[in-house]
Amino acid sequence: MDNRSDIWRSVDAIKTRFIALSDNVWAIPEVCYTEARSSAEHLAELRHQGFRITENVADIPTALMGEWGEGGPVIAFLGEYDALPGLSQEAGVAEARPVEAGGHGHGCGHNLLGSAALLAATALKDWLADRKVPGRVRYYGCPAEEGGAAKAFMVRAGAFSDVDIALTWHPHSFWEVAVTPSLANTRADFVFTGRTSHAAASPHLGRSALDAVELMNVGVNYMREHMPSDARIHYAVLDTGGIAPNVVQAHARVRYSIRARDLPGMNELVERVHKVAQGAALMTETQVEMRIISAVSNILPNSPLEQRLHRVMEELGPPHFDAEDRDFASKIRATLTEKDIASVYYAIGMDPTDRPLADFLVPLDVKRNPLVGSTDVGDVSWVVPTAQVHAPTVAIGTPFHTWQVVAQGKSPAAHKAMVQAAKAMAGLGVEALTDPALIAAAKADLKKRTARTPYVSPLPDHVAPPLDMSVA
Repeated sequence: MDNRSDIWRSVDAIKTRFIALSDNVWAIPEVCYTEARSSAEHLAELRHQGFRITENVADIPTALMGEWGEGGPVIAFLGEYDALPGLSQEAGVAEARPVEAGGHGHGCGHNLLGSAALLAATALKDWLADRKVPGRVRYYGCPAEEGGAAKAFMVRAGAFSDVDIALTWHPHSFWEVAVTPSLANTRADFVFTGRTSHAAASPHLGRSALDAVELMNVGVNYMREHMPSDARIHYAVLDTGGIAPNVVQAHARVRYSIRARDLPGMNELVERVHKVAQGAALMTETQVEMRIISAVSNILPNSPLEQRLHRVMEELGPPHFDAEDRDFASKIRATLTEKDIASVYYAIGMDPTDRPLADFLVPLDVKRNPLVGSTDVGDVSWVVPTAQVHAPTVAIGTPFHTWQVVAQGKSPAAHKAMVQAAKAMAGLGVEALTDPALIAAAKADLKKRTARTPYVSPLPDHVAPPLDMSVA
Protein backbone atom coordinates (compact mmCIF):
# COMPACT_ATOMS: atom_id res chain seq x y z
CA MET A 1 0.00 0.00 0.00
CA ASP A 2 2.80 2.45 0.88
CA ASN A 3 4.50 2.00 -2.50
CA ARG A 4 1.27 2.58 -4.40
CA SER A 5 0.39 5.61 -2.28
CA ASP A 6 3.83 7.05 -2.98
CA ILE A 7 3.54 6.55 -6.73
CA TRP A 8 0.07 8.09 -6.77
CA ARG A 9 1.37 11.15 -4.93
CA SER A 10 4.17 11.32 -7.49
CA VAL A 11 1.63 11.35 -10.33
CA ASP A 12 -0.30 14.19 -8.66
CA ALA A 13 2.90 16.18 -8.14
CA ILE A 14 3.76 16.29 -11.85
CA LYS A 15 0.37 15.92 -13.57
CA THR A 16 0.06 19.59 -14.61
CA ARG A 17 2.76 19.28 -17.27
CA PHE A 18 1.10 16.23 -18.80
CA ILE A 19 -2.38 17.73 -18.83
CA ALA A 20 -0.81 20.61 -20.76
CA LEU A 21 0.87 18.09 -23.09
CA SER A 22 -2.50 16.46 -23.77
CA ASP A 23 -4.12 19.80 -24.55
CA ASN A 24 -1.22 20.80 -26.81
CA VAL A 25 -1.57 17.60 -28.82
CA TRP A 26 -5.36 18.03 -28.94
CA ALA A 27 -4.79 21.41 -30.61
CA ILE A 28 -2.55 20.02 -33.40
CA PRO A 29 -4.43 16.92 -34.60
CA GLU A 30 -2.36 14.90 -37.06
CA VAL A 31 -3.42 11.68 -38.73
CA CYS A 32 -1.75 8.36 -39.46
CA TYR A 33 2.07 8.67 -39.81
CA THR A 34 2.01 12.49 -40.10
CA GLU A 35 2.27 13.19 -36.35
CA ALA A 36 5.48 15.26 -36.62
CA ARG A 37 4.44 18.02 -34.21
CA SER A 38 2.65 15.68 -31.79
CA SER A 39 5.63 13.33 -31.54
CA ALA A 40 7.92 16.36 -31.13
CA GLU A 41 5.83 17.44 -28.12
CA HIS A 42 6.33 14.03 -26.53
CA LEU A 43 10.01 14.01 -27.44
CA ALA A 44 10.53 17.38 -25.79
CA GLU A 45 8.88 16.16 -22.58
CA LEU A 46 10.99 12.99 -22.54
CA ARG A 47 14.13 15.12 -22.83
CA HIS A 48 12.91 17.45 -20.10
CA GLN A 49 12.36 14.46 -17.81
CA GLY A 50 15.83 13.03 -18.46
CA PHE A 51 14.96 9.93 -20.47
CA ARG A 52 17.47 8.41 -22.89
CA ILE A 53 15.98 8.91 -26.35
CA THR A 54 15.69 6.63 -29.36
CA GLU A 55 14.12 8.18 -32.45
CA ASN A 56 12.93 6.71 -35.74
CA VAL A 57 11.96 3.40 -34.13
CA ALA A 58 11.35 0.73 -36.82
CA ASP A 59 12.23 3.34 -39.46
CA ILE A 60 9.10 5.30 -38.59
CA PRO A 61 9.91 9.05 -38.30
CA THR A 62 7.15 9.69 -35.71
CA ALA A 63 7.88 6.63 -33.53
CA LEU A 64 10.13 7.14 -30.53
CA MET A 65 11.25 5.61 -27.26
CA GLY A 66 12.47 7.05 -23.98
CA GLU A 67 14.24 4.90 -21.37
CA TRP A 68 15.40 5.53 -17.83
CA GLY A 69 17.15 3.25 -15.34
CA GLU A 70 19.63 0.39 -15.32
CA GLY A 71 19.29 -3.37 -14.93
CA GLY A 72 16.25 -5.08 -13.50
CA PRO A 73 12.93 -5.64 -15.24
CA VAL A 74 11.85 -3.50 -18.19
CA ILE A 75 8.41 -1.94 -17.72
CA ALA A 76 7.00 -0.42 -20.91
CA PHE A 77 4.24 2.17 -21.26
CA LEU A 78 2.60 2.47 -24.67
CA GLY A 79 1.44 5.90 -25.79
CA GLU A 80 -0.37 7.12 -28.90
CA TYR A 81 -1.01 10.57 -30.36
CA ASP A 82 -2.61 10.20 -33.80
CA ALA A 83 -5.92 11.85 -34.69
CA LEU A 84 -8.69 11.10 -37.20
CA PRO A 85 -9.64 12.89 -40.41
CA GLY A 86 -12.78 14.98 -40.72
CA LEU A 87 -13.48 15.35 -37.00
CA SER A 88 -12.45 18.95 -36.35
CA GLN A 89 -14.46 20.25 -33.40
CA GLU A 90 -14.34 23.00 -30.80
CA ALA A 91 -13.70 21.90 -27.25
CA GLY A 92 -16.20 22.32 -24.45
CA VAL A 93 -19.35 22.74 -26.55
CA ALA A 94 -22.16 20.21 -26.85
CA GLU A 95 -22.94 20.77 -30.52
CA ALA A 96 -21.12 20.01 -33.75
CA ARG A 97 -18.95 23.07 -34.38
CA PRO A 98 -15.79 22.43 -36.44
CA VAL A 99 -12.69 24.51 -35.81
CA GLU A 100 -11.73 23.96 -39.45
CA ALA A 101 -14.06 22.64 -42.14
CA GLY A 102 -12.85 19.18 -43.09
CA GLY A 103 -10.05 19.33 -40.52
CA HIS A 104 -8.77 16.61 -38.25
CA GLY A 105 -9.71 15.92 -34.66
CA HIS A 106 -8.84 13.65 -31.73
CA GLY A 107 -11.98 11.55 -32.03
CA CYS A 108 -10.46 8.60 -30.18
CA GLY A 109 -8.80 10.54 -27.37
CA HIS A 110 -5.21 9.72 -28.27
CA ASN A 111 -4.09 13.14 -27.08
CA LEU A 112 -5.04 11.90 -23.61
CA LEU A 113 -3.71 8.39 -24.20
CA GLY A 114 -0.13 9.31 -24.95
CA SER A 115 0.05 11.96 -22.24
CA ALA A 116 -1.19 9.67 -19.47
CA ALA A 117 1.15 6.87 -20.55
CA LEU A 118 4.10 9.28 -20.40
CA LEU A 119 2.86 10.61 -17.05
CA ALA A 120 2.83 7.06 -15.65
CA ALA A 121 6.28 6.32 -17.06
CA THR A 122 7.71 9.53 -15.59
CA ALA A 123 6.19 8.88 -12.16
CA LEU A 124 7.62 5.36 -12.13
CA LYS A 125 10.99 6.70 -13.24
CA ASP A 126 10.96 9.13 -10.32
CA TRP A 127 9.95 6.33 -7.95
CA LEU A 128 12.94 4.25 -9.11
CA ALA A 129 15.29 7.21 -8.78
CA ASP A 130 14.17 7.91 -5.21
CA ARG A 131 14.71 4.31 -4.15
CA LYS A 132 17.86 3.69 -6.19
CA VAL A 133 16.73 0.19 -7.13
CA PRO A 134 17.35 -1.63 -10.42
CA GLY A 135 14.72 -1.44 -13.09
CA ARG A 136 14.11 0.24 -16.41
CA VAL A 137 11.12 2.31 -17.47
CA ARG A 138 10.35 2.83 -21.14
CA TYR A 139 7.86 5.05 -22.87
CA TYR A 140 7.03 4.08 -26.45
CA GLY A 141 5.54 6.86 -28.55
CA CYS A 142 3.47 4.92 -31.06
CA PRO A 143 1.97 6.70 -34.08
CA ALA A 144 -0.64 5.53 -36.57
CA GLU A 145 -2.78 3.27 -34.42
CA GLU A 146 -5.75 4.30 -36.54
CA GLY A 147 -5.17 1.97 -39.46
CA GLY A 148 -1.40 2.25 -39.77
CA ALA A 149 -0.37 -0.64 -37.47
CA ALA A 150 2.76 1.11 -36.24
CA LYS A 151 3.13 -1.15 -33.20
CA ALA A 152 3.01 -4.21 -35.46
CA PHE A 153 5.92 -2.79 -37.46
CA MET A 154 7.72 -1.95 -34.19
CA VAL A 155 7.21 -5.50 -32.92
CA ARG A 156 8.47 -6.92 -36.20
CA ALA A 157 11.58 -4.74 -35.88
CA GLY A 158 12.30 -6.15 -32.41
CA ALA A 159 11.56 -2.96 -30.47
CA PHE A 160 9.92 -4.93 -27.63
CA SER A 161 12.25 -7.94 -27.57
CA ASP A 162 13.59 -7.32 -24.05
CA VAL A 163 10.44 -5.86 -22.41
CA ASP A 164 9.09 -7.73 -19.37
CA ILE A 165 5.58 -6.26 -19.23
CA ALA A 166 3.74 -3.62 -21.26
CA LEU A 167 1.04 -1.33 -19.89
CA THR A 168 -1.33 0.98 -21.68
CA TRP A 169 -4.84 2.39 -21.51
CA HIS A 170 -7.59 3.85 -23.65
CA PRO A 171 -10.23 6.54 -23.14
CA HIS A 172 -13.63 4.96 -22.60
CA SER A 173 -17.06 5.31 -21.01
CA PHE A 174 -16.15 3.20 -17.96
CA TRP A 175 -13.50 2.60 -15.28
CA GLU A 176 -12.39 -0.98 -15.84
CA VAL A 177 -9.65 -3.38 -16.76
CA ALA A 178 -9.79 -3.68 -20.53
CA VAL A 179 -10.54 -7.34 -21.14
CA THR A 180 -12.54 -6.94 -24.35
CA PRO A 181 -11.08 -9.07 -27.14
CA SER A 182 -10.01 -7.46 -30.39
CA LEU A 183 -10.07 -8.64 -33.98
CA ALA A 184 -7.04 -9.36 -36.11
CA ASN A 185 -7.19 -7.01 -39.07
CA THR A 186 -5.58 -6.65 -42.49
CA ARG A 187 -5.91 -3.57 -44.67
CA ALA A 188 -5.24 -4.28 -48.31
CA ASP A 189 -5.65 -2.39 -51.56
CA PHE A 190 -6.89 -4.22 -54.65
CA VAL A 191 -5.60 -2.36 -57.68
CA PHE A 192 -7.29 -3.22 -60.97
CA THR A 193 -5.84 -2.37 -64.38
CA GLY A 194 -7.88 -2.57 -67.57
CA ARG A 195 -7.89 -0.91 -70.98
CA THR A 196 -9.33 2.47 -71.84
CA SER A 197 -11.50 3.11 -74.90
CA HIS A 198 -14.35 5.27 -76.15
CA ALA A 199 -17.36 4.03 -74.22
CA ALA A 200 -19.75 4.70 -77.11
CA ALA A 201 -17.75 4.31 -80.32
CA SER A 202 -15.60 1.33 -79.29
CA PRO A 203 -16.85 -0.17 -76.02
CA HIS A 204 -15.82 -3.65 -77.15
CA LEU A 205 -12.20 -2.59 -77.02
CA GLY A 206 -12.33 -1.44 -73.42
CA ARG A 207 -11.86 -3.45 -70.23
CA SER A 208 -13.23 -1.61 -67.22
CA ALA A 209 -11.26 -1.63 -63.98
CA LEU A 210 -14.23 0.04 -62.30
CA ASP A 211 -16.46 -2.85 -63.35
CA ALA A 212 -13.94 -5.17 -61.69
CA VAL A 213 -14.14 -3.20 -58.42
CA GLU A 214 -17.93 -3.33 -58.50
CA LEU A 215 -17.95 -7.06 -59.20
CA MET A 216 -15.45 -7.67 -56.40
CA ASN A 217 -17.67 -5.81 -53.96
CA VAL A 218 -20.68 -7.86 -55.05
CA GLY A 219 -18.70 -11.08 -54.68
CA VAL A 220 -17.51 -10.18 -51.18
CA ASN A 221 -21.07 -9.29 -50.19
CA TYR A 222 -22.21 -12.76 -51.23
CA MET A 223 -19.28 -14.24 -49.30
CA ARG A 224 -20.52 -12.65 -46.05
CA GLU A 225 -23.13 -15.41 -45.70
CA HIS A 226 -20.34 -17.97 -45.56
CA MET A 227 -17.87 -16.53 -43.07
CA PRO A 228 -17.76 -16.56 -39.25
CA SER A 229 -20.38 -14.35 -37.67
CA ASP A 230 -17.79 -12.42 -35.65
CA ALA A 231 -15.67 -11.56 -38.70
CA ARG A 232 -16.00 -8.17 -40.36
CA ILE A 233 -15.21 -6.86 -43.86
CA HIS A 234 -15.46 -3.20 -44.92
CA TYR A 235 -14.30 -1.32 -47.98
CA ALA A 236 -13.74 2.13 -49.45
CA VAL A 237 -13.27 2.90 -53.14
CA LEU A 238 -10.15 5.05 -53.42
CA ASP A 239 -9.92 5.43 -57.19
CA THR A 240 -12.87 5.15 -59.57
CA GLY A 241 -10.77 5.71 -62.68
CA GLY A 242 -11.89 9.20 -63.57
CA ILE A 243 -14.99 11.34 -63.89
CA ALA A 244 -15.82 10.92 -67.58
CA PRO A 245 -18.58 8.33 -68.08
CA ASN A 246 -17.82 8.11 -71.80
CA VAL A 247 -14.30 6.81 -71.14
CA VAL A 248 -13.84 3.19 -70.08
CA GLN A 249 -11.93 3.28 -66.80
CA ALA A 250 -8.50 1.70 -67.16
CA HIS A 251 -7.62 1.88 -63.46
CA ALA A 252 -9.50 1.60 -60.16
CA ARG A 253 -8.59 0.82 -56.58
CA VAL A 254 -10.54 -0.36 -53.56
CA ARG A 255 -9.23 -0.66 -50.00
CA TYR A 256 -10.52 -3.49 -47.80
CA SER A 257 -10.35 -3.94 -44.04
CA ILE A 258 -10.64 -7.64 -43.25
CA ARG A 259 -11.13 -8.65 -39.61
CA ALA A 260 -11.42 -11.97 -37.81
CA ARG A 261 -11.23 -13.32 -34.27
CA ASP A 262 -7.65 -14.57 -34.59
CA LEU A 263 -4.68 -14.56 -36.94
CA PRO A 264 -5.34 -17.94 -38.63
CA GLY A 265 -8.95 -16.97 -39.26
CA MET A 266 -7.93 -13.58 -40.62
CA ASN A 267 -5.32 -15.04 -42.95
CA GLU A 268 -7.88 -17.48 -44.34
CA LEU A 269 -10.38 -14.67 -44.89
CA VAL A 270 -7.78 -12.48 -46.63
CA GLU A 271 -7.06 -15.30 -49.05
CA ARG A 272 -10.77 -15.75 -49.78
CA VAL A 273 -11.20 -12.03 -50.48
CA HIS A 274 -8.15 -12.20 -52.75
CA LYS A 275 -9.80 -15.04 -54.69
CA VAL A 276 -12.93 -12.95 -55.16
CA ALA A 277 -10.77 -10.14 -56.54
CA GLN A 278 -9.08 -12.54 -58.92
CA GLY A 279 -12.51 -13.76 -60.04
CA ALA A 280 -13.61 -10.19 -60.70
CA ALA A 281 -10.47 -9.63 -62.77
CA LEU A 282 -11.15 -12.83 -64.72
CA MET A 283 -14.73 -11.78 -65.47
CA THR A 284 -13.67 -8.35 -66.71
CA GLU A 285 -10.43 -9.38 -68.42
CA THR A 286 -8.47 -6.99 -66.24
CA GLN A 287 -5.47 -7.52 -63.97
CA VAL A 288 -5.48 -7.18 -60.21
CA GLU A 289 -2.70 -6.65 -57.67
CA MET A 290 -3.26 -7.06 -53.92
CA ARG A 291 -1.14 -4.69 -51.84
CA ILE A 292 -1.04 -5.22 -48.07
CA ILE A 293 -1.07 -1.81 -46.38
CA SER A 294 -1.09 -2.81 -42.72
CA ALA A 295 -2.08 -5.69 -40.47
CA VAL A 296 -2.54 -6.25 -36.75
CA SER A 297 -3.06 -9.26 -34.50
CA ASN A 298 -5.86 -9.91 -32.04
CA ILE A 299 -5.16 -9.08 -28.39
CA LEU A 300 -4.00 -11.87 -26.10
CA PRO A 301 -5.30 -11.46 -22.55
CA ASN A 302 -3.02 -11.93 -19.56
CA SER A 303 -4.87 -13.12 -16.46
CA PRO A 304 -2.18 -12.45 -13.79
CA LEU A 305 -1.70 -8.86 -14.93
CA GLU A 306 -5.43 -8.21 -15.35
CA GLN A 307 -6.28 -9.57 -11.92
CA ARG A 308 -3.57 -7.52 -10.22
CA LEU A 309 -4.53 -4.41 -12.22
CA HIS A 310 -8.15 -4.82 -11.11
CA ARG A 311 -7.05 -4.85 -7.48
CA VAL A 312 -4.98 -1.71 -8.02
CA MET A 313 -7.91 0.06 -9.70
CA GLU A 314 -10.27 -1.07 -6.96
CA GLU A 315 -8.00 0.39 -4.30
CA LEU A 316 -7.40 3.57 -6.29
CA GLY A 317 -11.07 4.13 -7.10
CA PRO A 318 -12.60 5.88 -10.12
CA PRO A 319 -11.98 9.54 -10.96
CA HIS A 320 -13.67 12.04 -8.65
CA PHE A 321 -16.04 14.06 -10.82
CA ASP A 322 -17.78 17.21 -9.62
CA ALA A 323 -21.09 18.89 -10.47
CA GLU A 324 -19.60 20.84 -13.39
CA ASP A 325 -18.17 17.65 -14.89
CA ARG A 326 -21.55 15.94 -14.65
CA ASP A 327 -23.35 18.97 -16.07
CA PHE A 328 -21.22 19.07 -19.24
CA ALA A 329 -21.46 15.29 -19.61
CA SER A 330 -25.25 15.56 -19.37
CA LYS A 331 -25.24 18.09 -22.20
CA ILE A 332 -23.18 15.71 -24.33
CA ARG A 333 -25.55 12.86 -23.43
CA ALA A 334 -28.43 14.94 -24.77
CA THR A 335 -26.82 14.69 -28.24
CA LEU A 336 -26.74 10.89 -28.08
CA THR A 337 -29.44 8.36 -28.80
CA GLU A 338 -30.84 5.89 -26.31
CA LYS A 339 -29.22 3.15 -28.41
CA ASP A 340 -25.79 4.80 -28.03
CA ILE A 341 -26.12 4.68 -24.26
CA ALA A 342 -27.73 1.24 -24.09
CA SER A 343 -25.04 -0.31 -26.31
CA VAL A 344 -22.15 0.51 -23.97
CA TYR A 345 -24.04 -0.79 -20.94
CA TYR A 346 -24.91 -3.93 -22.92
CA ALA A 347 -21.20 -4.39 -23.64
CA ILE A 348 -20.46 -4.62 -19.90
CA GLY A 349 -23.59 -6.62 -19.09
CA MET A 350 -25.34 -3.89 -17.10
CA ASP A 351 -28.71 -2.16 -17.35
CA PRO A 352 -28.55 1.52 -18.35
CA THR A 353 -28.52 4.16 -15.61
CA ASP A 354 -28.96 7.93 -15.55
CA ARG A 355 -25.34 8.53 -14.55
CA PRO A 356 -23.70 10.96 -17.02
CA LEU A 357 -20.18 9.84 -15.99
CA ALA A 358 -18.93 6.50 -14.69
CA ASP A 359 -18.14 6.67 -10.97
CA PHE A 360 -17.83 2.93 -10.42
CA LEU A 361 -15.46 0.07 -11.24
CA VAL A 362 -16.81 -2.55 -13.62
CA PRO A 363 -16.38 -6.03 -12.06
CA LEU A 364 -13.69 -8.10 -13.71
CA ASP A 365 -15.91 -11.17 -13.92
CA VAL A 366 -19.04 -9.45 -15.23
CA LYS A 367 -20.80 -11.20 -18.13
CA ARG A 368 -19.85 -9.04 -21.08
CA ASN A 369 -21.22 -8.66 -24.60
CA PRO A 370 -18.18 -7.06 -26.18
CA LEU A 371 -18.30 -4.56 -29.02
CA VAL A 372 -15.16 -5.58 -30.86
CA GLY A 373 -12.69 -3.52 -32.91
CA SER A 374 -9.01 -3.82 -33.78
CA THR A 375 -5.80 -2.35 -32.37
CA ASP A 376 -2.08 -2.75 -32.93
CA VAL A 377 -1.69 -3.29 -29.17
CA GLY A 378 -2.58 -6.84 -30.16
CA ASP A 379 0.85 -7.47 -31.67
CA VAL A 380 2.61 -6.26 -28.52
CA SER A 381 0.44 -8.62 -26.45
CA TRP A 382 1.68 -11.62 -28.44
CA VAL A 383 5.33 -10.96 -27.52
CA VAL A 384 5.07 -9.18 -24.14
CA PRO A 385 2.58 -9.72 -21.28
CA THR A 386 0.26 -6.75 -21.67
CA ALA A 387 -2.51 -5.14 -19.61
CA GLN A 388 -4.77 -2.19 -20.37
CA VAL A 389 -6.87 0.29 -18.40
CA HIS A 390 -10.13 1.85 -19.55
CA ALA A 391 -10.85 5.22 -17.95
CA PRO A 392 -14.05 7.32 -18.27
CA THR A 393 -12.93 10.35 -20.27
CA VAL A 394 -16.33 10.83 -21.93
CA ALA A 395 -20.02 10.88 -21.04
CA ILE A 396 -21.36 7.34 -20.81
CA GLY A 397 -22.45 6.19 -24.25
CA THR A 398 -20.35 8.58 -26.31
CA PRO A 399 -19.52 6.78 -29.58
CA PHE A 400 -15.85 7.03 -30.40
CA HIS A 401 -14.63 8.45 -33.72
CA THR A 402 -17.21 11.26 -33.38
CA TRP A 403 -17.20 15.02 -32.78
CA GLN A 404 -18.52 14.40 -29.27
CA VAL A 405 -15.24 12.75 -28.25
CA VAL A 406 -13.27 15.70 -29.63
CA ALA A 407 -15.52 18.14 -27.77
CA GLN A 408 -14.71 16.37 -24.49
CA GLY A 409 -10.99 15.96 -25.18
CA LYS A 410 -9.88 18.97 -23.11
CA SER A 411 -12.56 18.83 -20.43
CA PRO A 412 -11.70 18.75 -16.71
CA ALA A 413 -13.42 15.34 -16.52
CA ALA A 414 -11.17 13.96 -19.26
CA HIS A 415 -8.11 15.35 -17.46
CA LYS A 416 -9.19 13.68 -14.20
CA ALA A 417 -9.71 10.36 -15.96
CA MET A 418 -6.34 10.46 -17.74
CA VAL A 419 -4.57 11.18 -14.44
CA GLN A 420 -6.42 8.29 -12.80
CA ALA A 421 -5.42 6.02 -15.67
CA ALA A 422 -1.78 7.08 -15.17
CA LYS A 423 -2.04 6.22 -11.48
CA ALA A 424 -3.43 2.77 -12.25
CA MET A 425 -0.66 2.01 -14.75
CA ALA A 426 2.07 3.39 -12.51
CA GLY A 427 0.64 1.43 -9.58
CA LEU A 428 0.81 -1.81 -11.54
CA GLY A 429 4.35 -0.90 -12.61
CA VAL A 430 5.35 -0.66 -8.94
CA GLU A 431 3.69 -4.02 -8.29
CA ALA A 432 5.75 -5.60 -11.06
CA LEU A 433 9.01 -4.06 -9.84
CA THR A 434 8.47 -5.14 -6.22
CA ASP A 435 6.98 -8.58 -6.89
CA PRO A 436 9.08 -10.71 -9.26
CA ALA A 437 6.46 -13.45 -9.01
CA LEU A 438 3.98 -11.25 -10.87
CA ILE A 439 6.25 -10.89 -13.90
CA ALA A 440 7.00 -14.62 -13.81
CA ALA A 441 3.30 -15.48 -13.70
CA ALA A 442 2.52 -13.05 -16.51
CA LYS A 443 5.24 -14.55 -18.70
CA ALA A 444 4.05 -18.07 -17.93
CA ASP A 445 0.52 -17.08 -18.94
CA LEU A 446 1.75 -15.68 -22.26
CA LYS A 447 3.87 -18.76 -22.93
CA LYS A 448 0.87 -21.01 -22.34
CA ARG A 449 -1.35 -18.97 -24.67
CA THR A 450 1.20 -19.02 -27.50
CA ALA A 451 2.35 -22.64 -27.09
CA ARG A 452 0.03 -24.01 -29.76
CA THR A 453 0.07 -20.95 -32.03
CA PRO A 454 3.37 -19.05 -31.79
CA TYR A 455 3.40 -15.44 -32.89
CA VAL A 456 3.94 -14.82 -36.57
CA SER A 457 3.74 -11.22 -37.71
CA PRO A 458 0.68 -10.62 -39.89
CA LEU A 459 2.83 -8.22 -41.92
CA PRO A 460 4.60 -9.76 -44.93
CA ASP A 461 8.35 -9.17 -44.79
CA HIS A 462 8.33 -6.93 -47.85
CA VAL A 463 5.68 -4.55 -46.50
CA ALA A 464 7.15 -1.33 -45.09
CA PRO A 465 5.32 1.15 -42.87
CA PRO A 466 2.87 3.02 -45.14
CA LEU A 467 4.20 6.45 -44.31
CA ASP A 468 1.87 8.04 -46.86
CA MET A 469 -1.41 6.18 -46.40
CA SER A 470 -3.06 8.20 -49.18
CA VAL A 471 -0.86 6.66 -51.87
CA ALA A 472 0.25 3.45 -50.15
